[in-house]
Amino acid sequence: MPHANIAVFIPHVGCPGQCSFCDQRQITGSRRAPTPDEVRATLEDAARKLKNDPKETEIAFFGGSFTAVPKDYRDALLEAAGEAVRRWGLAGIRCSTRPDAVDRETAEDLKRRGVTSVELGAQSMRDEVLQKNGRGHTAEDVRRAALYVREAGLSLGLQMMTGLFGDDDEGARFTAEELLRLHPDGMRIYPTLVLEHTRLAALWRAGEYAPQTLDGAVALCAELIGRIERAGVRVLKVGLHDSAETKNALAGPYHPAFMELCRGKIFLDALLSELTARGCRRAVVAVPERLLSTAKGHGKRNLAALSKAGFDVKILPDASLSGVLYQILETDR
Repeated sequence: MPHANIAVFIPHVGCPGQCSFCDQRQITGSRRAPTPDEVRATLEDAARKLKNDPKETEIAFFGGSFTAVPKDYRDALLEAAGEAVRRWGLAGIRCSTRPDAVDRETAEDLKRRGVTSVELGAQSMRDEVLQKNGRGHTAEDVRRAALYVREAGLSLGLQMMTGLFGDDDEGARFTAEELLRLHPDGMRIYPTLVLEHTRLAALWRAGEYAPQTLDGAVALCAELIGRIERAGVRVLKVGLHDSAETKNALAGPYHPAFMELCRGKIFLDALLSELTARGCRRAVVAVPERLLSTAKGHGKRNLAALSKAGFDVKILPDASLSGVLYQILETDR
């Protein structure tokens, strides 16, 4: 049974500023922070409807900077979450926050109150990019906060973005490498979208910002996924979740199946590399049944890409395969 979250969205109340790309009040869908009793009701309803194993399910406080909200409010939310964890046998509590809103005392307090995992919104490890996007923290703040989270015995998650204003693909690669040096348990990658009511929207309209193309973002993120997973770090998510805001993004590489596109790109690149190395133009390729859709690509785009590149490839499911991406059964030069 896969890992699952019961998400509780805390709006913009914890953020001290406004990042270039973010209209958090719109993303969370509410301008009013939920009361502790409303959180209790939300958790009660979600726990009763839960289809996943409770031991593989965490309560997740997303949507704002959790450790930057007033402490009394934060403590009340954690008390409500802790009650749900104990009652329903859930795995624990995770929260996301700003790197400059975590000190040693805060991390230790989160641990005492039942938090099991903290995700830091690093976004970039280049100070000039952080400054251009109004993040209000530095790369060193990320390193320091990650250390405090680790010292407190909490699981560490790190979030990064691609296509930020003032950044490029090489900068995203640098950020990924710097974040991996902090030994996270998991990472998220969010390609930048241009949302209405943001400074980035004004920059885009003025011609001062050019967003990533969908193909460019998929290619870069597929590369980053491979690097992260080879380091033994779990990729928690790639791409923003499907919402009214993302669907109506003004520009940028939004796709409702962005992660699937990336997984398909990873498969395509690996297969093309091997076929080219072998000098094969025709092949029959077997894949594990669970990877058939990934192998063919979203909307069968991998099959189209192979054909366009001059390869005649048949992809077949094989229930006996496991632990491999694919197996080439027959080839013809």
